[in-house]
Amino acid sequence: MTDKIAIIGFGNIASAIVTPLLDNKLIQPENVFCVVNTEKSLENIKKNYKHNINVYKSGSKESKIIWDCQYKLLSIKPQQLNDISEAHHIKNKDNLIVSILAGVSINRLTQKFPNHKCVRVVTNIPITIGKGLTGISWGEEITEYQKQFTKKLFENTSKIYEFTEDYLDIFLALTSSGPAIIALIIEALSDGGLSGGLPKIISEELVMEMILGTICLIKENKLTTSELKNLVTSPGGTTISALRVLEKKSVRSALMESIVSASNRSKEFR
Repeated sequence: MTDKIAIIGFGNIASAIVTPLLDNKLIQPENVFCVVNTEKSLENIKKNYKHNINVYKSGSKESKIIWDCQYKLLSIKPQQLNDISEAHHIKNKDNLIVSILAGVSINRLTQKFPNHKCVRVVTNIPITIGKGLTGISWGEEITEYQKQFTKKLFENTSKIYEFTEDYLDIFLALTSSGPAIIALIIEALSDGGLSGGLPKIISEELVMEMILGTICLIKENKLTTSELKNLVTSPGGTTISALRVLEKKSVRSALMESIVSASNRSKEFR
C-alpha cells in the first residue's frame, strides 16, 4: 500500500486500524497524515505514538494537506461531522472516504463529500486486540482496487462481512453496542457471586472463564443455544430455578429490546 492515507480523528479504533499496517510495513509513516481536534491529542501522538506519522491540529493551515490524500479514514464522532468541510481544490475524482461513523449513511456522506466515493464501515472495540467484527457497505461506483484497499485496512484485525447498507444498523447494535451489554451481564453475574460471599476478583474471573468455556463448548460441539441450555437444566434443579427468575423479570425481552433500541438510535444519525 504505497498510497497516502489521511486519518481524520485518531482515537482507539483508528489507532487499532492503522497501527498493525504500520507495524507490518504495509504502509509507511510518511504516507500517513492525521488530523486531531485538540492540542492535547496532538502532543500525545507526537510524544507517545510509536510511529512517526504526520499529525496536525484540525483547522490549521497544515492540516489542509489531508485533502491531497487519495484515501481518507473518517473516524470522528457522528456529532462532529458538520464541523468538517471538503476542500474546494480537489481534482482527483477517485478519492475515497472510508467512514466508521456510527449510523451515518452513505447518502449523507456523499452529500457532505461530493468529490469522494464513500464506503460505510461498522467495526467494534475488540478490533483493538485483533478480534474485531467489521461490516462494510459499498457506495456507488466503488472500484475493485478501492474495495481491496478498504479490506486491507481491516483484514488483519477483524473478520469482515459485506452487507447492503440496510443491515449495518442492526450489525452495529449487535457487534458495537454488544460488548457493553456483555460487560453489563458479566458485572451483574459477578455481583451475584459477590452477594453469595465470593470475593469480587474471584467472582469476576469465574464469570469470564464460564462464558469463554460456554462459547467454546457451543462452537466445538456445534450445539444450538437451546441444546446447551437443555444440557445443563434438570427438572426441579438450580438452573431452571435461575432461568425462571430471568423469564419472570423479562430479561430475554429486555436484551432483545436493547438491540432494537441501539439499531434505531443508529438510524437517527442518518
